[in-house]
Amino acid sequence: MKMIWYNILLLALPIISDCQMNQYLLIGTYTRGKSEGLYVYKMNTETGEIHFVSQAKAANPSYLDLSPDEKFVYAVNEDASDKGSVSVFAFDKSNGSLKYIDKQSSGGDHPCYVAVNKTGKWVAVANYTGGSFSTLPIMANGTLGAPNTVQHTGSSVNKERQEKPHVHSTVFSPDDKYLFVPDLGIDKVMIYSFNAGSGKAEPAPVPFAASQAGFGPRHFTFHPNGKLAYLITEMGGAVSAYKYKDGKLTLFQQISSYPADFTGKKWSADIHVSPDGKFLYASNRTPANTIAIFSIDKSGKLKTVGYESTKGDVPRNFTIDPSGNLLLVANQETNNIVIFRRDQKTGLLTDTGKRIEVGNPVCLKWAAVE
Repeated sequence: MKMIWYNILLLALPIISDCQMNQYLLIGTYTRGKSEGLYVYKMNTETGEIHFVSQAKAANPSYLDLSPDEKFVYAVNEDASDKGSVSVFAFDKSNGSLKYIDKQSSGGDHPCYVAVNKTGKWVAVANYTGGSFSTLPIMANGTLGAPNTVQHTGSSVNKERQEKPHVHSTVFSPDDKYLFVPDLGIDKVMIYSFNAGSGKAEPAPVPFAASQAGFGPRHFTFHPNGKLAYLITEMGGAVSAYKYKDGKLTLFQQISSYPADFTGKKWSADIHVSPDGKFLYASNRTPANTIAIFSIDKSGKLKTVGYESTKGDVPRNFTIDPSGNLLLVANQETNNIVIFRRDQKTGLLTDTGKRIEVGNPVCLKWAAVE
């Protein structure tokens, strides 16, 4: 009997492996150039082979997120207030097709980030120029209700970039009880208590974590252990490391995402932790055009491992596939996505030579192939 079960398990292993290796890659873009909207590719994350599957028209879908069941895609339309909105697409995982089903106001100018909460019942969207964020209810059919908008106020030391609030991202805590809202314009990560029943966001007992003046908080991510969080600052070109507990951030390290001898403009963009929690990566745009690589020790402290050229201009978002094998970088101004193989022991990146040619790619998301 034991031998029979052993053989059954052996037969099942390739099926599990195939499911893990085959992923859809969803790409959000700016449509002011060669792009028409959203693109879907199918990828084998073991070999790096990738094939075009489908596309859907949308205006400036510069950031995306998927519902927990991956049946719906929510994409910002990064336009002004009379057009600033969130579009909804039904996603058929059997064939990778997208079907537009709804659009709702984002509640502010130039929405640049969207996130779905853990229950799949709420969307939070960041309005960059509007200096606000909104929460929108998700209906049973995937469509969106009207936004409930929270307006930020204030400014900071850089009078050109920080003349008013500029909300850059909206990140739910691992337990879904808090919403973290980095604001480039006021040099703060605003912290809100989030009610997953009503969708209401109210200032948390400790309502913000301040960054260094002029640094400009941008993107924010949690470590897989849920006890650590990391922030990339756009103009400071630095990663801030925090201990996290019950809605409170405690800063314990700040480290540059640039080499010590770098003298050019600092213009950082995105940040992600590897699935195993051992490495952190951050993207730096022109003129550096690099991915900064850091190791993470048991305490959460970062140590610089190296810097990898993105092989293109203005790297925006990047992504690590669920297996941790590959890291893909969206180079906005060279209209391509570069595929790197990731050494899971050292964290270092090696160019595979594979490219995805897409107009003005900005955001990359994964979904499992059925």
